Amino acid sequence: MRLAFWRAGKDEPVVQRVVARPAALAAEPVATSSFAPSSGDLDLRALGHALMRKRSWIIVPTVLALVGSLTAVNMITPRFKSEARILVDGRENVFLRPNGERGEERSALDAEAVTSHVQLVQSRDLAREIIRKNRLAELPEFDPVLRGASPIKSLLALIGIGRDPFSLTPEERVLEAYYERFTAYAVDKSRVIVIEFQSRDPDLAVRVANSIAEGYLVLQQDARQDQAKDAVKFYTGRIDELRKEVSQAESRVEDFRSKSSLFVGTNNTTLSNQQMGELNTQLNNARALKSDAETKARLINEMLQSGQPIEASEVLNSELVRRLSEQRVTLRAQLAEQSSTLLGGHPRIKELKAQLADLDRQLREEAGKVSRSLDNDARIAGGRVESAMASLEQSKRQASSNNGQDVQLRALERDAKAKRDQLESFLAKNRDASARENLEATPTDGRIISRATVSNTPAYPKKLPIVLIATLATLLLTSGAIATGELLRMTAPPARHAIAQEVAFETAPAIVPVSVPEPVRAPALVPELAPAPPVAVVETAEPELIEPVMECPRIGSVPETGEAQEVADTLIITGAHKVTVLGTASSDGITLTTLTLARLMARQAKVVVVDLVGSSPTIAAMSSDPVAPGLAELMEGQASFSQIITKDRQSRVHLVSAGRPGFDRAHLQSPRLTLAIDALLRAYEHVLLDAGAASDLPAELLTSQAQAVVVPEASMPQAARDEMCDQLRAVGFLEVTMLSRPCEALDAVELSPRFVAA
Repeated sequence: MRLAFWRAGKDEPVVQRVVARPAALAAEPVATSSFAPSSGDLDLRALGHALMRKRSWIIVPTVLALVGSLTAVNMITPRFKSEARILVDGRENVFLRPNGERGEERSALDAEAVTSHVQLVQSRDLAREIIRKNRLAELPEFDPVLRGASPIKSLLALIGIGRDPFSLTPEERVLEAYYERFTAYAVDKSRVIVIEFQSRDPDLAVRVANSIAEGYLVLQQDARQDQAKDAVKFYTGRIDELRKEVSQAESRVEDFRSKSSLFVGTNNTTLSNQQMGELNTQLNNARALKSDAETKARLINEMLQSGQPIEASEVLNSELVRRLSEQRVTLRAQLAEQSSTLLGGHPRIKELKAQLADLDRQLREEAGKVSRSLDNDARIAGGRVESAMASLEQSKRQASSNNGQDVQLRALERDAKAKRDQLESFLAKNRDASARENLEATPTDGRIISRATVSNTPAYPKKLPIVLIATLATLLLTSGAIATGELLRMTAPPARHAIAQEVAFETAPAIVPVSVPEPVRAPALVPELAPAPPVAVVETAEPELIEPVMECPRIGSVPETGEAQEVADTLIITGAHKVTVLGTASSDGITLTTLTLARLMARQAKVVVVDLVGSSPTIAAMSSDPVAPGLAELMEGQASFSQIITKDRQSRVHLVSAGRPGFDRAHLQSPRLTLAIDALLRAYEHVLLDAGAASDLPAELLTSQAQAVVVPEASMPQAARDEMCDQLRAVGFLEVTMLSRPCEALDAVELSPRFVAA
């Protein structure tokens, strides 16, 4: 973008630059602020000097707190603490358990059960018993009324702080004092309960702590005995009722059995079932006899028909068959003897053979008789089978008719048995409950493992910790208050600092510049940059200390301070997010005006100034880091945003330079520069671009969503100013503000006691 502005008479220069006569400024003395004026860093040395100056405000309250705390802890009546310990193990004598529970394992106590026992130790009933047993209500330590009225406590009670002892009942007062001195808690990861009690009398603390532990055990025993008494009372009444119910149920069973003829025989079976069993047994026996007789008869008949020797046991066991067999053996022996001397036709031989044949015939006849006897036995057994089957069928029909009644009888018997079992169970439990009721040493869930002992060391107050805490707290509070006040005083608004610099400027010795060349204005159509600043020599109080100082114009007030303030307020009100400050020719006045507007706006908003010129030393001189990289290094990728953004030494304005000396201005033509400006627009409320004459900068970078503030030369006529505003609106600026004239180099920049500006 190349901007040129004309006025009437184009052959004459537009503006004649007026260079203010160099002013002299003396070195400013070192500030006493805890913040360094050049960088804003915390000055610990200055803060330490401030604390040393006001050390009396720290030492005196600390000593008073030490003396007061020592006096207070020595005036307080000491209390002595005693401690007793109880182990909650759920123990119970196995020999005292009911018979049904002796084989059961007791479950271990959990954390909730132990906590419940702690609450039992802290119960109000136990507290009342301990108070009555140890007569705590008669001691002034536990009843404040016995010590007399306290005006201070009464006054505090009237204004709502504390409670008036006279408004409480005697029991409430003693209980409140009791719980104030009593503590009970469970030891972590154990089943041990610690009981602590404090009192002015160490012997009383021991008695009360042991009384609480013993009272806890007695309370448990009483509770168990009360349970046993309640159980005996319940079982006694219930047993009488159950006895009547069992008697009635058994009577109903017997009455129904007699009416239904469902009498019970041996082995607890009914007569009909027993008869059916006997008939079934007889039937099986008859069938077995019949089968056995038939089988034996058939075997003998087969032997007779086949002519085989009769070897059946029934035949051989017959007496007649045995005698005939003996005679046959004798005859065969005689036949054998005679056959050795006689021939077969001898009459004696024939006689013996005839006798043998007759014996064989008799044997067969006898076997036939046995076979016929067995057949008769089989027929008799068959008759028994038929008779038994008939009787069995008759019994079955009778039993089937009695099934419904039998079902009713069994239901009555079950009901009677259930009531009988319940009665027996209640009788057993009643015996156990009666034994526990009369037992003096009822087992409890805990036992005392450590009794309280007398302590000679006061537990309250802790003198050393109280004194140390009070003294250190006072020391820290007073030191912190003084440091905070010093920091707030030294971080006052910059206006007071500027006034101090004005006074220092008027009284400073002169500075002799080496050379002050007159800047040369470029032709009207092509504005050029102003030449580099001259070098000045500073005259110090010591002749040998002569240092070169770079010329750094200081931002003071513009010639028309009201106009600059009005423009800054207008930019804030209208929400000018992006403001481009440019002029008709490159000069330090544009940069001075940009910084002036930024400082005025920074009082109400977050502002950053972006230097797009790079030739003016003003930005570097006002920066807390003059050698910091700039936009050129950001475009090259050699620096980040956190490195290029610096702070203004005299305000809250942030600064971004164009680049280090000698940078390539071609980087300012990079499209990435627009992205960098957009990133700043998202981070700050107002972004002010120091564009100078805007001779070689992209138009889109300066005009996009931006307002323009024009810094003309003082001699520029009004017509040229109006024409310039129209041209700027035409190229894309949202709004154009024309100042009357630029800021001038009237003051010096505050750098350090050794650096001033011409």
